[in-house]
Amino acid sequence: MKIICFKAKRFLSGLGLLALAVAVLFVMREVGMYAVNAVSAARSLPIYSVEREEKKIAISFDCAWGTDHTDAILRELERAGVRCTFFMVQFWTEKYPEYVKKIDEAGHEIGTHSKTHSYMSRQSEAEIREELSSSAAAIEEVTGKKVELFRPPYGDYDNLLVDTAKAMGLYTVQWDVDSLDWKDLSATDIAMRIINGVKPGSIILCHNNGLHTAEALPLIFSTLQNRGYEFVPVGELIYRENYTIDSAGRQHAAAA
Repeated sequence: MKIICFKAKRFLSGLGLLALAVAVLFVMREVGMYAVNAVSAARSLPIYSVEREEKKIAISFDCAWGTDHTDAILRELERAGVRCTFFMVQFWTEKYPEYVKKIDEAGHEIGTHSKTHSYMSRQSEAEIREELSSSAAAIEEVTGKKVELFRPPYGDYDNLLVDTAKAMGLYTVQWDVDSLDWKDLSATDIAMRIINGVKPGSIILCHNNGLHTAEALPLIFSTLQNRGYEFVPVGELIYRENYTIDSAGRQHAAAA
């Protein structure tokens, strides 16, 4: 009886190991297939920066909350002869149409920053289209100019968002230099983050209501202009056609 029991235990143990081995192989096969599919799947990317031989860069300001420091920013832009890009949320646009007009008349470019400042990777295609079409229309109603640029709130995106924006004629734009001005850094800290971070083709992220942003701009502009950099709006920095975007989000002109 002991021999029979022993053999039975060995048999059951063997079955258990076999079942475990089959389960492991199944999981590995499934995970492996998923990994291969994930790698091979095409990824749609926004434009984070642009490959440029000339020393052109763009500074941008997201407008979502308040206007307390916007006039000071506009004054510094005018003093330095810098044109830039403002990305506006619809509720900001509708609350401050006089600022939308003032920014536009000063020669700056305006793009949409969505309708509701939501995490748009969580939205359906219909919701995305509503966000973009409604917010662009609100800007166009004030300026009379077509909106061609879009910045996702929170820098949050997925393939559906980028592809839908593209289908609607919008270029999705991120940044490669973050001022972190929304953290209320000192003017010097903001300036040094930007000055040390830029390279030809960089896109700089700031906010229209940053506490010390306007104060940082004179040092940013004077230092970078003295180094030979030219500030242009995002729409004049990016390529509009015949381009590729690498895995880091850097836009390149397609080879001739």
